[in-house]
Amino acid sequence: MTQSMLAAVLEHAGQPLHIMSVPRPEPGPGEILVRLEASGICHTDVHVWQGHLRPASGQAAAILGHEGVGRVVRTGAGVTGWRVGERAGVAWLHDACGCCDECHADMESFCQHQRAHGFDVAGTFAEYVVADARFAARVPDQGDAAMLAPLMCAGLTAFGALKRAEVVAGEVCAVFGCGGLGLYAIQIARRLGAVVIAVDTDEAKLRLAASLGAEHTLLASPGLAGDWPARLRAHVCINFAPTPASWDAMTAAIRPRGRIIAAAMVSQPVPLSQEWLTATGVWITGTSVGTRAQMRELMQLHEAQPLEAQVERVTLAEVTSALGRLKAGTAEGRQAIVFGAGV
Repeated sequence: MTQSMLAAVLEHAGQPLHIMSVPRPEPGPGEILVRLEASGICHTDVHVWQGHLRPASGQAAAILGHEGVGRVVRTGAGVTGWRVGERAGVAWLHDACGCCDECHADMESFCQHQRAHGFDVAGTFAEYVVADARFAARVPDQGDAAMLAPLMCAGLTAFGALKRAEVVAGEVCAVFGCGGLGLYAIQIARRLGAVVIAVDTDEAKLRLAASLGAEHTLLASPGLAGDWPARLRAHVCINFAPTPASWDAMTAAIRPRGRIIAAAMVSQPVPLSQEWLTATGVWITGTSVGTRAQMRELMQLHEAQPLEAQVERVTLAEVTSALGRLKAGTAEGRQAIVFGAGV
């Protein structure tokens, strides 16, 4: 008899997710079945929900979500690295091709043939999820799952951006956007020994950024590019703000030969002068979540000293409302669905 589970199912883009009973998946060869304790809710989920982001197939997965933490309840054929009862993290990457230059360079987050949870394959807005055993993350066995879940994407993306920037101790790192990703980045950058500047339009977020280690805070405004303090020129600027408005300030803030990292999903063109680029030698690149090796580093860093986050707990039935708050910009901190218990 087929077993069932509760899931939040996307039937029509932009419409409320339907909470319904669906068949519980079974792990295939090389896969594990994870009973979820919690799933974070990410801004990428909003893009998929609204139909603004679609896989190459054109049809997004019916179950969104890619920030899961839970326990292994079953292993598929050929799985040797996981045992039933172990705690596992389920992140964006379900798998990658393993054959391309990016995969051979251990940069599988840039694999153009990757499949992602909540995008190409069923995600974590459900009581159970199937994960590729090679890509499931080892997470601390103890600790609040709702606090761990956002690390699977938000934390990893922040860590991956800093690794991409090759931040070293003593450098000045400007973090644009002090939402969940930016606040993780501030904490990680401080642990790497960087001097951190936090930039945001919200003074409350700047106060929180300062409490988490930012030595300097600047209120974002249309005039910030002209008012950027000369003493705070940055070696690295990382943009987590989902707007092209950050770019004028970043080009004013960055030092010659500095590094600008685009970490937010911004579809609009950004204002850049190639003349400025050739004169300054500034290096501009993008970043995409993070690799399995980076996830292992992040978990070690978190176990040594837990990264702080403001996490609002919601039920599966409240997921559409949570997505709506994220879309409207009214969510405070991160949000996480908690399974099997009151919130």
